[in-house]
Amino acid sequence: MKFTNEELKQKIIELKEKLSVTLVAHYYQRDEVFEMADITGDSLELAIRTRDDDAEYVVFSGVGFMGQSVKVLSPHKRVVMPKAACCAMARMIDSMYYDESVKFLEDNGISKENILPITYINSNADVKAKVGEMGGMVCTSSNAKKIITTALAEGKKILFVPDRCLGQNIANQMGLNSCVIGDGKDPNEADIICYNGFCSVHQLFTVEDITFYRKKYPGILIAVHPECDPAICDAADFVGSTSQLIKYITELPQDQKVAVGTEFNMVNRLRKKNTYVLSSTKPECPTMNETTLEDVYLTLKSIDDGEPLNEILVDEKTQKWAKIALERMLAL
Repeated sequence: MKFTNEELKQKIIELKEKLSVTLVAHYYQRDEVFEMADITGDSLELAIRTRDDDAEYVVFSGVGFMGQSVKVLSPHKRVVMPKAACCAMARMIDSMYYDESVKFLEDNGISKENILPITYINSNADVKAKVGEMGGMVCTSSNAKKIITTALAEGKKILFVPDRCLGQNIANQMGLNSCVIGDGKDPNEADIICYNGFCSVHQLFTVEDITFYRKKYPGILIAVHPECDPAICDAADFVGSTSQLIKYITELPQDQKVAVGTEFNMVNRLRKKNTYVLSSTKPECPTMNETTLEDVYLTLKSIDDGEPLNEILVDEKTQKWAKIALERMLAL
């Protein structure tokens, strides 16, 4: 039987009242899914806030690495996802590719003992665990500069995975040298050596888009996420994480026009007036948008039936070292 969205919402509310569950949703989720959540936020915020929640189940509307982060920080909780969606950036690196990156540095004369790895939170638990075992830590887009500043104090080379753009943008902000594995540059000359990963959504924005908006709307502000290419960030008025973008944009005067370079669903919810998406195409994350209201309902029903769908499981060793990598960040 096919239900309407309104019927699905009512069924979700009824199951939420019946079960020991907390619904969480990332900012990039569809509006109808986002509106049903008990907790909303970016990936780390959700992992921290659900850790302090009393519910037995976390129903996480997002992508796989986010559900893993909840499970790593709260191994006692049962984490299920309405859709087993995967972040494209997180899929660009795994344990094998990580080991190959370390070997690349070793082959170029940089000893393993002189490498300090940092992984963006947009990575799967196996990569976080590898980083944790090597003495490294996790970062987010909002704290990457602080994490890298702390790491550089150890006098080691920073191996930054998986997002080359975030690594390069932080290096530019700090006046540091960076390179990307495979770009032909000597890693010995770089302070930050970046893995060649990226966000497919944030790659949609171009300098030409910025030029177009500045010409069409004189005085417009350009605000972008640091997962954008360095050329985009250099040309923008403001660069910030998801939460920083939200704060910056919502605090602007209503008559101030702003073009935003990040995921469409979030931008569309920010302000109903004078807010534009910095792209000629709709910058919508395909995997974030896989989750539907029906998926949320069916997941709650599966919990009620005693057979939870898409439960996130992390083996003991991976959980241990991934948690260490996350906790090193949280300690800062």
